[in-house]
Amino acid sequence: MREVDLGVFASELAEGAFAIDVREPDEYAAGHVPGVRTAPLAEFGAHLAALPADRPVYVICASGNRSAWAAEHLEAAGFHAISVAGGTSGWVRTGRPVVRGTGTRAA
Repeated sequence: MREVDLGVFASELAEGAFAIDVREPDEYAAGHVPGVRTAPLAEFGAHLAALPADRPVYVICASGNRSAWAAEHLEAAGFHAISVAGGTSGWVRTGRPVVRGTGTRAA
């Protein structure tokens, strides 16, 4: 499982990277990275079919712990998954924008 810092993630996201947020729905709605889809860990298996198999899937959570776990499981399932170190908390701490509301589901 690979991990990237927030700077690399922001750059990749600006270039159109596919990313999922594995936090719970209430956490996601409270504030998430623009363009990142929701795929809560509690429903994780239901989202696998909607993930792209032909390009990397960036995985973010609050701090990097859940995203690391999810990325490891995605790698085991054959996906090229990359965990985002620092997570949404770090994203907010560095002054980057967030979106509030339910947003887009991965599946």
